[in-house]
Amino acid sequence: MAAESQPSQEAYKPVRTILVSQPEPERSPFAKLEEKYGLKIDWRPFIEVKGLSEKEFRKERIRPDEYSAVIFTSKLAIEHFFRLCKALRIEMSQETKYYCMTEAIANYLQKFIVYRKRKVFYGQRTIQDLAPTLKKHRSKEKFLLPTGNLGSEFVSQYLDENNFDWTPALMYLTVSADLSDLEDVFYDVLIFYSPLGIDSLYENFPDFKQRDTRLAVAGRKTTAAVERHGLTVNIAPNPPQVPSMGMALENYLKQSNKK
Repeated sequence: MAAESQPSQEAYKPVRTILVSQPEPERSPFAKLEEKYGLKIDWRPFIEVKGLSEKEFRKERIRPDEYSAVIFTSKLAIEHFFRLCKALRIEMSQETKYYCMTEAIANYLQKFIVYRKRKVFYGQRTIQDLAPTLKKHRSKEKFLLPTGNLGSEFVSQYLDENNFDWTPALMYLTVSADLSDLEDVFYDVLIFYSPLGIDSLYENFPDFKQRDTRLAVAGRKTTAAVERHGLTVNIAPNPPQVPSMGMALENYLKQSNKK
């Protein structure tokens, strides 16, 4: 990604173009700013998820139907679990128990199974919310944890520490997207929400220099990733006073684009 102009001596150089390192949502949280300040805002995911092929998954020597319980940490895990089951011509037993991290994930499960509450359990947010139910069935069940290459650290740790009979099943990979078409494109501001976005930036453009590019960054881990590369965070939420990226961006634009 190009950033070829020389460093500006101004504290706030005007912003005209912004790239958000995520897929475009149905409703942009920056729509009003785009209109108010005459901005051009593009959306482009810097990372993508690729499911393992049937052949790749077979190498793990795991058959999902040999497990009596499945733990889902995300909708992605559900999608790739049933995709691979279909590819392998595996039909899960109607007696299989499903443990979902949240109610939203449990509701999504209805797209793939006949939903029966006595077979589907969900928590509020973390594995600890499911702990009482999981421990109740610990001695009777053999658990499968569909996961990606980034793993499910806290869930894995909990299952190990509490002596569950469980197996992780790698079913999808989170990888850097191909951004080669942006090599000669310059944006005034790049917005990042994940350390993976920073990793993708450097995987695609190893020689990237910040120069006049302003970086808008959300989250401590993303900030740490930016700083590891010797870059500067110019725009960032700061709760509770500045709770959102939209507000942080507007505060910057008030200075950079004032007439």
